[in-house]
Amino acid sequence: MASSVKVEVYGLPYCTTCQRAMQYLQERGVAIQEFRDVKTQPLTRAEVEELARKVGSADKLFSRRAMKYRQMGLHEQQLSEDDLLRLMTEEYTFVTRPVIVRGDRATAGFSAKRVDELVGTSA
Repeated sequence: MASSVKVEVYGLPYCTTCQRAMQYLQERGVAIQEFRDVKTQPLTRAEVEELARKVGSADKLFSRRAMKYRQMGLHEQQLSEDDLLRLMTEEYTFVTRPVIVRGDRATAGFSAKRVDELVGTSA
């Protein structure tokens, strides 16, 4: 049975986690309406704010695993929501990948369970 679920994916084409997520979606018959390479098409502040709202918070969208997080000494700072949004706008590596968006909801990072909840499918 083909699903009529469509999603948008924000990530990097060479990111293995993004590739796994895309494969997972395709195996479940989920149509990938758009893939946005966040390196070649950087997100605007408004887009970062919108994605943060859809995943639940800027904190959930922000990647503390980015190399620059420690290099910039950010792990030693108290970062406000505004700081997180600004950093993600300035530097694409701070956005947890992939971000999978369905309508008004989204999930950041690949978790089969969260993707299933988002797209309403389970194998």
